[in-house]
Amino acid sequence: MSEPYVKKLSTILLDSVTDKDPLVQEQVCSALCALGESQPEETLSACEEHLRQHEKLAHPYRTMVLRAMETIVSNHISELGKDVTRAIILLASSEMTKVKDLVSDWQQAASSVLVAVGKRFVGMVMEEMLGKFQPGVLPHCFVVQTLANLSVFNVFGMVPFLTSVLSTMLPMLGMAKHDSMRVVFCCALQRFSESTLEYLANLDQAPDPTVRKDTFASDISSAYDTLFHHWLQSREAKLRLAVVEALGPMSHLLPSEKLEEQLPKLLPGVLALYKKHAETSHVSKSLGQILEAAVSVGSRTLEVQLDSLLAALHAQICVPVETSSPLVTSNQKEVLRCFTVLACCSPERLLAFLLPKLDTSNERTRVGTLQVLRHIINSAAAQMEAKKPFILSSMRLPLLDPNSKVKRAVVQVISAMAHHGYLEQPGGEAMLEYIVQQCALPPEAQHQKPSGEEEPPADSVRDISVSTLYLVSTTVDRMSDVLWPHLLQFLTPVRFTGALTPLCRSLVHLAQKRQEAAAEAPLIQYDGNVTLPSPYAIATRLLTVSSSPYLGGGRGAASLCLLNVLHRDIHPSLGQRWATTIALLLEHLEEHTAKTLSQKEWEEKLLVFLRDSLAVVSDNTWICQLSLEMCKQLPCYNGTPQEKNFLYKCVGTTLGAASSKDVVRKLLQELLETARYQEEAEREGLACCFGICAISHLDDTLAQLEDFVRSDVFRKSIGIFNLFKDRSDNDVDRVKGTLILCYGHVAAQAPRELVLARAESDILRNMFQCFSTKVLGIKVETKDPGLQLCLVQSVCMVCQAICSSAQAGSFHFTRKAELVAQMMDFIKAEPPDSLRTPIRKKAMLACTHLVSLEPELEEQVQSDIIHSCLHSIMAVPPEPEGEGGPQEVSPRAPHPRPCLWGAEKRLRWAVWSLVGRRPLPSLQFLYLDTMHALEDLLRSILRRNMTPQGLQLMVEHLSPWIKSPRGYERVRALGLSACLLQFFLEHLHVSALVPFHNLGLLVGLFSPRCADLWPATRQEAVSCVYSLLYLQLGYEGFSRDYRDDVAERLLPLKDGLVHPDPAILFHACHSIAQIIAKRLPPDQLINLLLTLFESLGDPDKNCSRAATVMINCLLKERGSMLLEKVPEIMSVLRSRLQETREEHVLQSAQHSVYVLASQHCVAVVTSLLGSPLPFDSHTCSLWRALAVEPGLSAQVLGLLLEKMSRDVPFKESRAFLLSSAPDRVATLLPLAATCALHEVMSAPASGPAVTELYPQLFAGLLLRVSCTVGVQLPRNLQAKERRASSSALASRTLDPCSTAVDALRAVLLRGGSEDVVQRVELEGGWELLSTSAGHEDGVARLASAMAKFAGPRLPLVMKALLGAQSSVYEAQRVTSTAFLAELLTSNVVNDLMLLESLLDNLAARQKDPCASVRRLVLRGLANLASGSPDKVRAHGPQLLTAMISGLDDGDGPHSLVALEAMAGLAKLLGLVEPEDLRAVLLHTAIRIRPFFDSEKMEFRSVSIRLFGHLNKACHGACEDVFLEQVVGGLVPLLLHLRDPQASVAAACRFALRMCGPNLECEELADVFQKHLQDGRGLHFGEFLNAACKHLMCYFPDLLGRLVSTSLFYFKSSWEDVRAAAPMLTGFLVLHVEPQQQSQVDLEQLTAALQLLLKDPAPKVRVKAAETLGRLVKFA
Repeated sequence: MSEPYVKKLSTILLDSVTDKDPLVQEQVCSALCALGESQPEETLSACEEHLRQHEKLAHPYRTMVLRAMETIVSNHISELGKDVTRAIILLASSEMTKVKDLVSDWQQAASSVLVAVGKRFVGMVMEEMLGKFQPGVLPHCFVVQTLANLSVFNVFGMVPFLTSVLSTMLPMLGMAKHDSMRVVFCCALQRFSESTLEYLANLDQAPDPTVRKDTFASDISSAYDTLFHHWLQSREAKLRLAVVEALGPMSHLLPSEKLEEQLPKLLPGVLALYKKHAETSHVSKSLGQILEAAVSVGSRTLEVQLDSLLAALHAQICVPVETSSPLVTSNQKEVLRCFTVLACCSPERLLAFLLPKLDTSNERTRVGTLQVLRHIINSAAAQMEAKKPFILSSMRLPLLDPNSKVKRAVVQVISAMAHHGYLEQPGGEAMLEYIVQQCALPPEAQHQKPSGEEEPPADSVRDISVSTLYLVSTTVDRMSDVLWPHLLQFLTPVRFTGALTPLCRSLVHLAQKRQEAAAEAPLIQYDGNVTLPSPYAIATRLLTVSSSPYLGGGRGAASLCLLNVLHRDIHPSLGQRWATTIALLLEHLEEHTAKTLSQKEWEEKLLVFLRDSLAVVSDNTWICQLSLEMCKQLPCYNGTPQEKNFLYKCVGTTLGAASSKDVVRKLLQELLETARYQEEAEREGLACCFGICAISHLDDTLAQLEDFVRSDVFRKSIGIFNLFKDRSDNDVDRVKGTLILCYGHVAAQAPRELVLARAESDILRNMFQCFSTKVLGIKVETKDPGLQLCLVQSVCMVCQAICSSAQAGSFHFTRKAELVAQMMDFIKAEPPDSLRTPIRKKAMLACTHLVSLEPELEEQVQSDIIHSCLHSIMAVPPEPEGEGGPQEVSPRAPHPRPCLWGAEKRLRWAVWSLVGRRPLPSLQFLYLDTMHALEDLLRSILRRNMTPQGLQLMVEHLSPWIKSPRGYERVRALGLSACLLQFFLEHLHVSALVPFHNLGLLVGLFSPRCADLWPATRQEAVSCVYSLLYLQLGYEGFSRDYRDDVAERLLPLKDGLVHPDPAILFHACHSIAQIIAKRLPPDQLINLLLTLFESLGDPDKNCSRAATVMINCLLKERGSMLLEKVPEIMSVLRSRLQETREEHVLQSAQHSVYVLASQHCVAVVTSLLGSPLPFDSHTCSLWRALAVEPGLSAQVLGLLLEKMSRDVPFKESRAFLLSSAPDRVATLLPLAATCALHEVMSAPASGPAVTELYPQLFAGLLLRVSCTVGVQLPRNLQAKERRASSSALASRTLDPCSTAVDALRAVLLRGGSEDVVQRVELEGGWELLSTSAGHEDGVARLASAMAKFAGPRLPLVMKALLGAQSSVYEAQRVTSTAFLAELLTSNVVNDLMLLESLLDNLAARQKDPCASVRRLVLRGLANLASGSPDKVRAHGPQLLTAMISGLDDGDGPHSLVALEAMAGLAKLLGLVEPEDLRAVLLHTAIRIRPFFDSEKMEFRSVSIRLFGHLNKACHGACEDVFLEQVVGGLVPLLLHLRDPQASVAAACRFALRMCGPNLECEELADVFQKHLQDGRGLHFGEFLNAACKHLMCYFPDLLGRLVSTSLFYFKSSWEDVRAAAPMLTGFLVLHVEPQQQSQVDLEQLTAALQLLLKDPAPKVRVKAAETLGRLVKFA
């Protein structure tokens, strides 16, 4: 049977090879190969027969069959017999030559079959091929191609045939008239030649070692004549390329004489092809082979052809290489290979040709020539050794080429030269300088390119130059003496600045290498070497560039490392100290990045390093030389202001260490004369230099400055500036400003005891002399803001220096008033609406220091200072997003008023802004600093008058800003007030008990601001009140460290004021008022109240409301004397109810209603219920007023509940006569009562009354909800509702159901069940309650939350709900049943002893006419498993009976009651008695089996999961009868793992895991457990393979049953399941023993699979084909 069955399977698969889907075709071929793996000969025979019998089968399908055959042959060539092989050869030969036309894929597949067979049966294949390769007859082209491929794949087997093949083929060359045939012949000759060469190269392994090259010489020579003299002249490009590809290997087989004879024609012929073909890599490869052959025979003809060869090859190398074109790249490699051959045989001729090409200006020519030059330097080093000087001299012009590509090529050539000793020759220095020049290119230069040119490929010129320099320095040992010390001369020139980092790194490596060789010898030998920089120049240069440590790729660290290595050459004393200090500097750089490094801190570290080094040297001559060098290098940094600024500081530091006063004054004079005053950074640097120098040379520094002002140079400079009328003023002012700055820095840096004596007489006098000029004897001050800023900054520094002096207290500053007036003029001149310069900040700082000096300023002057400074900054509008607005402060938002913090805290806030919400703009920094200066100034003035009057003066100035309508002005004013009060408190000294007479006024001013719209203002107001209360305590005699418990309660309230909720704010205000009331002296109460009453009209409504809250609180706490005023106040508030909606007016009206309702409850309720629906806001507030007193609110709630429940909830009406169902319309009285209930219970005071009526309210409103689902408003209210919603008048919707739900929530909230509300809200239960589709789920979630959080209330709630079980309204029965059923999920009903009554009640509803009620009854009974599992056994028979009857409820296949019964059984199975379960087990399994394949996803999922629970319940006690059900369910469960619904697949996973133990096969159970865990991805094929393996291993007798069951699913409606069914069958067959074949009806299975091969789904056809391939096992 074996062969016929394999044939049948093969035939079925071969018939399906014509499938239109590529994946199916591929699988069919794979299946054929699978058959071939088992029965190769039979499968090949079937394929051979199929192709013979189906002559009309289209060639694409024949091609697929042939490819399958090739695969089988390749894998099983050793197993094939000669008969089958002969048939295959005949078939493949026939297929290959069946049509004369070229059908590439088909004929190539047939040829591949022959080649595969020929690997073993080369003789048989050659016999067949030679039969079709007869003399005088032009063969089929694929016959020739097959012979060619055979020669490649079986060299040793084929070469012995080549003599006869060539002898037959040579006459055919003349017969070939078509170019395509000629191409085939050329390819064959190429392959034959290559095979022959390989054979000759491995003669020691060849079967016939006597074969010689001469054997093929005559045939190859004849073929050469035809190819070269005839075919090479063809117009067909493809033929020409084929010819030239063949000529390359053929040239090695030509006789030496013939090759020598043909070279004069051959080489020009090949070179001519360069002009005819765009893709020339094959030409270049062949040319290289020809050249190698010519060199190998010692050809002399090559010399004659050399010029033309070089020209042609050079033209090829100059073609630009496209990185995306592998053919062009390959051609370049082959051309360079040709140049290598020529360089070895004719180096002089080659260089004579190449080197002049370097002088051309053409980019491609120069780049190509450099590329060849680099290649021959590396590949022909021996031949180029004597030519080094010529090559070096030829690089002169390329070194000057600015083109990026040329530069890159030059660098690569220099790199090659370095490795081969070129740079040691004369002229090598120029190469080194060129490399350094390229390293100095700016990084952005690589992105710039000339128009019309492409960027350099790969690395940029700079990158490759840096890499080259470092590699040459570190890896080429012979270059050490060349590079050192030559590279040192590139350190100081400015043009090499960009190369400093790689230069320093290379020099460090070279220096360390020399130190290892000679530790004590100096590194730099200056004898006769004048080009090397001096030690002073090196030190200055490296130290200066280190100030920008991260530029140029980290030149700071590199420079410091080099400086450390050269310490002995800089100065012999520095070695030990630098080893420590430089290491610390490098460590600091490693800890930071360019973003985190503080430039000021880093420069200070470098200056400390410099001062320390100068102290260690302690040699005045050396220090003077260093300072001279520093001054000399200053012009070098004109383009880098920051570095020049730092170098100025270095000059000052060095001059400070010099002991020669003449040198110091001379250099200071030079600095003043040569400075570039138009540069701001240079002016600042020069001033810093003078300041640092003044630390040691104050007198000389001042004298030199004064001399310069008086000198002709200064006057000449001014005169020169006056020549340029358009800029003379500015330039003169810059010189003056620089001098003023110099004086300021001198004062700031010089010793304090020396500055104090010179401040007025020298420093300030000269500063003002430079600031003003005299015209006709009149003093004229400049208006230039830059000069003003210089003066203000310098005055500030002078004042700060005076104040920091130890003798400042006794210093009498005679020019104090003059300076203050000058500063005020500057401040007043600044625009009040913008802040663009730091003039006012600096002026305020100067005034701050001046105020503290003697003599004291007059009161009017102080007042003018305060007024002017406040007006100059307080009104400045904030930058967009610059300050905190009325939005609340979030944790990531900057504080709106950081300007008033201390410097450290303000700096932290600035950093927070930088890393938080956004970068802080520079203008914001300026604003922050200016506000900080204002704060310091006010504190300085207050310090002079630390009395209540002085404090009152400050507050009077700030008061207009505190009450400003602009929020940002209030923020600033309150912040300043808080700081001043805190300062006053910290410095309070009370010598006698005196009254703080203005406490009430101040508290009344600040306290309403606790509810300001701006959060920052609120917090600062609390701080002000807090400070005022402690000030009062201080004036009462308490010590400064005393902490009052009442006042301290303000601090927690301060943090809470950030919250935007008005209720929270006003509650906090109430608490603040209580605290004030407890600590306010009685005599201050009237002033406080009067001030608060004024605040009622505050434009900020929040502050007005806060004033009301505080007034009420004060009246309650301390206002017993004012009780007679309450009726009058309430009357005013009542009258305002119609005019305004202020809260205090509404409270007055609510109080009136409360009094009225206390006397006439029924009338008030009836009247309010008559109000139009929906209730307006006033009506709602009045309803809420009825909840003030518990007794009254309980009476109101009872009345409303009665009115809601007494009337019918809805009426039915038909909107249209023909409508299918009537509409339900809500009745008005219950609707109004429901709305009123919600309003009353929304008041917090209703809590006690709600608690008292909790069960009645909960049950009544829940049933009200059930009756209003889907109920509509009356038509008149619908229209009114639409108008209200469009005009936004209604406070909430009037939807009947939503209103009832809101009222129910209010019951829970006011009844103490907040957790219930939150849980239902979290689960979306409230929204579900209002919808018809989700009402049951909403009720269930409500019941679950009640059981968890409100258990004690359930008995009375259940009692109230049980009455609804017999309600005439079906909706109420459903709702009550759903609620009670869900309660059984919790154990609370058992704890409350409600279980039995609840079960009895539910059981009584099993026959309810409503299916929903019956379904909910089953759900409730099943919920017992969750809530009280220990009670299930006692009620097991009753529960199982109910569930089994539920399975039979209704005849429909989609009965929801049956679905609920299955879900319930799944819960109960594990808890009932085994005896009770055994009675229903089989019936249940049989009853649920049809649901496995239900069309409804829910039924499939639940039934399969229940099947799993049945198996789980039977673990260890599975009866044979039930085991049959388990086995019968295996196939559906396995296949439904591919169910389109994820829940069904998950149920199958669970069921299979539960089935595993019952099958009593540990391996199978392990597979189920391993692969089918929930949440783990499933590789279905891998799992199914493993499962079938164990099934067939342990249960081989089940094969027939499993296969027949899977056949049922071949017709499944789900294509994934339909595809899984044959897949299951295939794996079963794969793992079963062949002797089990009898269990399977192969005919039926094969027919079914054959039918699946026509399935519309490609994936199904793929799996069917795969399974057919596996059926070979039964063959």
